[in-house]
Amino acid sequence: MAQNIYDDAGFFAEYSRLPRSIDGLRAAPEWPSLRAMLPDLHGKRVVDLGCGFGWFCRWARESGAAHILGIDVSEKMLARAIEETRDAAITYVRSDLETLELPVAAFDVAYSSLAFHYIEDFRGLAANIRQALVENGRLIFSVEHPIYTAPSEPTFVRNSAGRATWPLDDYLDEGPRSTDWLAKRVIKHHRTLATYLNALVDARFSILCIDEWGPTPEHIAAHPDWADDHQRPPFLLMSARR
Repeated sequence: MAQNIYDDAGFFAEYSRLPRSIDGLRAAPEWPSLRAMLPDLHGKRVVDLGCGFGWFCRWARESGAAHILGIDVSEKMLARAIEETRDAAITYVRSDLETLELPVAAFDVAYSSLAFHYIEDFRGLAANIRQALVENGRLIFSVEHPIYTAPSEPTFVRNSAGRATWPLDDYLDEGPRSTDWLAKRVIKHHRTLATYLNALVDARFSILCIDEWGPTPEHIAAHPDWADDHQRPPFLLMSARR
């Protein structure tokens, strides 16, 4: 079972204060790049894996999706999502992505934002998602970049030029990493870029697009605090077709 840190009261309180928790998709710097990977959602059946507060579910409905299923392991996250949603075309279900059994050929689009790095068995999840998609269905997702998940603690030091540098501790040693992020001992699963790609290939997905997202000079001019993220990409974005 995936660690359900989001139902920890202290973690949830801190997470709720993050910009993306307050302002939703527009506060997520990687969202424009992720949105560009999405197909036309008009009339589509969509599943959001790790839906959190339901921001994407509501956006998908506004973009013409016929039905959206939001799935999350956190009772607290789903309670907020339900509270903020007033649309019978959006359904929320509590389930663990590690043990989830999706119905066959039930969706046109599967989407996930920053959830899969909490999952130990990504290979099994990829196969599960594929059988749940119709022919030519699409999978679009983001995770923390493997460069970011490799160190046990994703902290940086500054070199003599004042630039941030991150250690790549045991990059090829995949597995759980315990980090202190908003709470103590948050478990995320590190896997290499090759493992992400090969899991999709083995599940017979066709990979359409990969984006190692990092801020551009224009982003940094508008948000100077993003400058360190230009030294190593914080997010990995992928699009694939069944």
